[in-house]
Amino acid sequence: MSSTTNEKVNMSNNERTPLIATVRVAPPRHRYPHNVVRRFCTIALASSLVALVVIFLLPVALLPGHRHRRPIPPPPPGQSPNAITFKELQSILSETPKAEKAREWSRYYTSGPHLAGKNYSQVLWTQERWEEFGIKTDVVAYDTYLNYPLGHRLALYESQGAEQAEDTASWKVKFEASLKEDVLEEDESTGLENRIPTFHGYSASGNVTAPYVYVNYGTYQDFEDLLKANITLEGKIALVRYGDIFRGLKVKRAGELGMVGAVIFTDPGDDGPISDDDGVGTYPNGPARNPSSVQRGSTQYLSVAPGDPTTPGYPSKPGVPREPVDGKIPNIPSIPISYADAIPILSALNGHGPAAKDFGPYWQQNLGLQYKGVEYNIGPSPDTLLLNLVNEQEYVTTPIWNVIGVINGTLADEVIVIGNHRDAWVVGGAGDPNSGSAALTEVIRSFGVALSKGWKPLRTIVFASWDGEEYGLVGSTEWVEEFLPWLSHANVAYVNVDVATVGPNFHASASPLLNKVMYEVANLVQSPNQTIPGQTVGDLWDGEITTMGSGSDFTAFQDFAGVPSIDLGFGPDPANPGDNAGTIYHYHSNYDSFHWMETFGDPGFHYHATVAKLWGLFTARLAESPVIPLNATDYAVALEQYISDVESKVDATIAGTTTPKDEAEARTRPTPGEPKGDIEALKLAFDKLHEAARKLKKAAQAHDTWAATLSDRAGEDLPWWKWLTKLKLIIRIRRVNVKYKYLERQFLHQEGLDGRSWFKHVVFAPGLWTGYSGAVFPGLTEALDTKDYDNAQRWAGIIEGKLSQAAGSLK
Repeated sequence: MSSTTNEKVNMSNNERTPLIATVRVAPPRHRYPHNVVRRFCTIALASSLVALVVIFLLPVALLPGHRHRRPIPPPPPGQSPNAITFKELQSILSETPKAEKAREWSRYYTSGPHLAGKNYSQVLWTQERWEEFGIKTDVVAYDTYLNYPLGHRLALYESQGAEQAEDTASWKVKFEASLKEDVLEEDESTGLENRIPTFHGYSASGNVTAPYVYVNYGTYQDFEDLLKANITLEGKIALVRYGDIFRGLKVKRAGELGMVGAVIFTDPGDDGPISDDDGVGTYPNGPARNPSSVQRGSTQYLSVAPGDPTTPGYPSKPGVPREPVDGKIPNIPSIPISYADAIPILSALNGHGPAAKDFGPYWQQNLGLQYKGVEYNIGPSPDTLLLNLVNEQEYVTTPIWNVIGVINGTLADEVIVIGNHRDAWVVGGAGDPNSGSAALTEVIRSFGVALSKGWKPLRTIVFASWDGEEYGLVGSTEWVEEFLPWLSHANVAYVNVDVATVGPNFHASASPLLNKVMYEVANLVQSPNQTIPGQTVGDLWDGEITTMGSGSDFTAFQDFAGVPSIDLGFGPDPANPGDNAGTIYHYHSNYDSFHWMETFGDPGFHYHATVAKLWGLFTARLAESPVIPLNATDYAVALEQYISDVESKVDATIAGTTTPKDEAEARTRPTPGEPKGDIEALKLAFDKLHEAARKLKKAAQAHDTWAATLSDRAGEDLPWWKWLTKLKLIIRIRRVNVKYKYLERQFLHQEGLDGRSWFKHVVFAPGLWTGYSGAVFPGLTEALDTKDYDNAQRWAGIIEGKLSQAAGSLK
């Protein structure tokens, strides 16, 4: 980063977070450095005032049962002048969210296009609703580098014979792809004139005509299989199906191998038993995928760095320097297509080149178009067939807008942030993201009801409606980069909901610090699926909380800022075809619409309301508990398991054994070269890792036990004359909370991961060659994957140091 860039970053660090008091990040300048008497008097007077505040006001302000007894606006007639209890707050957050209100918000958010940087009226509408509910709200803008579609084409050309191929007049259009989704009479949003064309975010413009090759899922090893089979890839167009890895990495590898374009389609074989081939009706007549459905999406290299690719690590404010985008977004054109458009192009390869069955089991999975006559031959296409791929994109630096709301709490230096993104690739986006947007609106309405009754949280709560998530988590990343000093000082946790519901199966991924709260809250909320009366979400949930990867707005909080984060929602259940539980979700398609949601995704919008209840109660638990309800022991136990899992990979390498899971994972990354270093020496390093983890666990158990004791004492109703007891309790609670607040930050490595320095967390990151799925100890595991055992030993030392640092922070 240049010195000019550093100046811009320093300027942004001094800016004020909207609606929130600034946290000082530099020591104050003394105004009278030589006046000893003045300084003495000032300090003495200030100390006296502080002592008075501490002795008489803090115990009243901060202990449960006392902290709400302060002047508040006169209540309505008949209402108690005292603020509500936590139990009353829970009732409000459980009873206020309504399915019919969530339906109303969903109807609004899905009524028009809202690409990132578009539809400012929706920004204002969101701000106005939040302010109506009593939430102070502001709009925070960033100037970001985005692309918008201008035009596209995909045509299959055929020549009458190889000998005529050089004659351009002999080429005729054999098939012209529609590149659009069918307009459905039942679904009004599919026919809007201002609907968004199919395209890829951050795709390169280009007009290429070339032979094409079917490349399966486009994983690293899929391409390697083709090279080993002497299939020429250079100068060809890749025909690749969605799945296994992030779409941008498919295009990335194709470009690295000299291919000139990529066409990505969804194979219905990946939908399991819910398909047209299995006799299931297609949308809108049934829950199976509509054949014309197209998955849009970003092709940014998300696992390298999210956010604006021209401003990595610093916010995209007006006038900041911009870096080149080379190596961050594709340099070849790509477009998404439906499987209806893919069939003629795939069928034209029948009989040309080897078949998928010649490449082993990973090429034969979920071949869902055989019933349509597709033989899944590889190609290349014969000399008589060429694809013409046209992708015209306009790249601009344009504003995007985050809507930020705040409820200021008693403790300004302990902050809970919750968020959902607002932008979508399509008019609807009823599932992604607007099921979350509707739920967030209900959460805020619920907190507004509590505010109207005189409630004020112990901790500050920040609400965020992010823009630009779909392109590469842009809005949230720029916001975190801008306010990193304040977040590092004050942010206790981030709670994310992206897709709130597209089915009945609850899921969550989180930092283990938050697991305990998630289990508690899941058992407080009734499930809409009442097969047995009284069932809660927790009763029907398998209890699995997965590790954090990427693909949503928690990434900058968890992986860059070291803020413990959670992402939650309800997903589909493909194991149950034939009813709503087995509905196929039309991800990033026009058919992710209000009509689809009302008919198949969440009829009655009951799961929308359920997510709002879970979200609100989770936030309240974090914001209102005198002792922050994190659990360090859960984290330590998880870390022990992560270490054992990585060690088992080392053992398997030494023994020369692999599992099917290992083999599948290996297909996503490059083939390792010759080993570097001594794997036996690396094996010894795990003894130190286990020892460091044991020490952390011991410190975590002691800290959690002490926190539980203080939590019990905080509930005692102490009389005012025991002010010294109160003061000691407050000091101890604050000390415990500070240790909890900063625990996740202990795992940040400021140099970042190898080759992707934006990612700072040594425990969690997205997989380098998968994109979405999470990797644990990414620096260590990536070194193992490349057989660089010297580097792996270096990372083992870094991790050991972070574990010891975390243990020390809890003592």
